[in-house]
Amino acid sequence: MGIISTIMGVFGFGIGTTIGIVIGYFMFIYSQPTDVKDPDIRPLVEKDSKSLEQLLPEIPIWVKNPDYDRIDWLNKFIEYMWPYLDKAICKMAKKIAEPIIAEQIPKYKIDSVDFEALTLGCLPPTFEGIKVYNTEEKELIMELGLKWAANPNILVAAKAFGLKATVQVVDLQVFACPRITLKPLVPSFPCFANIHVSLMEKPHVDFGVKLLGADAMSIPGVYRIVQELIKDQVANMYLWPKRLEVQIMDPAKAMKKPVGILNVNIQRAMKLKKKDLLGASDPYVKLKLTDDKLPSKKTTVKHKNLNPEWNEEFTFVVKDPEAQVLELNVFDWEQVGTHDKMGLNIIPLKELTPEEPKTFTLDLLKNLIPDDVQNEKSRGQLVVLVHYKPFKENEVPTNVEDSDGVQKAPEGTPTGGGLLVILVHEAQDLEGKNHTNPSARILFRGEERKTKVVKKNRDPRWDEEFQFMLDEPPTNERVHIEVTSTSKRMGLLHPKESLGYVDIYLSDVVSNKRINERYHLIDSKNGRIQIEMQWRTSS
Repeated sequence: MGIISTIMGVFGFGIGTTIGIVIGYFMFIYSQPTDVKDPDIRPLVEKDSKSLEQLLPEIPIWVKNPDYDRIDWLNKFIEYMWPYLDKAICKMAKKIAEPIIAEQIPKYKIDSVDFEALTLGCLPPTFEGIKVYNTEEKELIMELGLKWAANPNILVAAKAFGLKATVQVVDLQVFACPRITLKPLVPSFPCFANIHVSLMEKPHVDFGVKLLGADAMSIPGVYRIVQELIKDQVANMYLWPKRLEVQIMDPAKAMKKPVGILNVNIQRAMKLKKKDLLGASDPYVKLKLTDDKLPSKKTTVKHKNLNPEWNEEFTFVVKDPEAQVLELNVFDWEQVGTHDKMGLNIIPLKELTPEEPKTFTLDLLKNLIPDDVQNEKSRGQLVVLVHYKPFKENEVPTNVEDSDGVQKAPEGTPTGGGLLVILVHEAQDLEGKNHTNPSARILFRGEERKTKVVKKNRDPRWDEEFQFMLDEPPTNERVHIEVTSTSKRMGLLHPKESLGYVDIYLSDVVSNKRINERYHLIDSKNGRIQIEMQWRTSS
């Protein structure tokens, strides 16, 4: 019987194998179409619209949107730096997360939550393209196309009631379009105070989760629920206009907000040396605080007097008392030509004691070069009373972070009136026929103010501020701003020429409190000028 059973088993196996092969042949080979052709490979330009729509998700964003630029250099940089960026990002994330976890675990009676493993893997994110927005404010806005298929290993262990549970995140995929805003831009490295991050659309986030070593995402229905939950939660938190704000530095320190007031009383000068061949000089004093964009302040002119007395007071806003210096220059006024300098000196603010008035008797110098023999010559003396008053905590301006904010008008502003502030920022694409040494000239209510001259520059930047104290709002008035070019070269037929002008009506400034626009210059081919205006009131 044993021999017969063996023979029948072998015979049955052979028949079964033969039948299986025949059935498999008919199902998987014979039934396949025989008219299979090679795929049609054609350039994109020859594709029809339907085919292009099918390929669209795979086309880089800089191809689909021409206003996006390629940033292959950034991807290459991140690729080389990723091993170090990975460690730095994980270290920072762990540092941020640990205090939050420590604060929350007592509420849930959990003994501890620890990161047993934390790495983002060896695959860096890829940025498909970047779009940069040009605004007139002190900010930089850019949108990025982000794709990241990562192999992280994030293992979190929680202990409670003597038991240990582990959660592991693996196989992460993120597709997102973040908008990153760097604001405000400041003159201190890294040149911006805050980073604002928003998402322009709901992100695609896909990842695997292992709970106690088992794949939790393989449970029916869990994957879809988790996907929608993550999208909704992230969108509610960071979808534009909502944003995540990361502070890089204190904006108050970076922008050097006002910290006090400096009161200066120019009392008198003594034993000045005359500059005129006939008669005495006509002296006046010019004052300026370093790192202050406002124009210099001047005393009145004392005609034909070498021992003048002024007793005139001036006020300056102090932003950095450790670095700022009060500059004092004495000039001899001339009706025609340039004014002769009679001497100068400085007062470093760090030498002042807050809330204590101090009188300085300064020897006038030729220059500020130490040990210069020219300074040994007597040029007279200047007597100045200086009083530095730091702000108290409740007096310090709090709106320095808001570049759109408008300060209140200073004390003494007329009731019903206000302070009109005109900031001349920059101009672009200026072109003179004979020379291009531009300066801006402001005409308002018969008063004329001028910026400094920038020599040989078609794209000058001034960043100068001018103030007009008014008794009533200038609702129906306008400001005339003209850009001119001057040259002191001898023999020129046109030493001064206009590079364009613009008339700005002030009704919008009064109603909106602030405008910041770029205007096309009339009588200029391509010239533009950026002007910011503020209407400050005491209320």
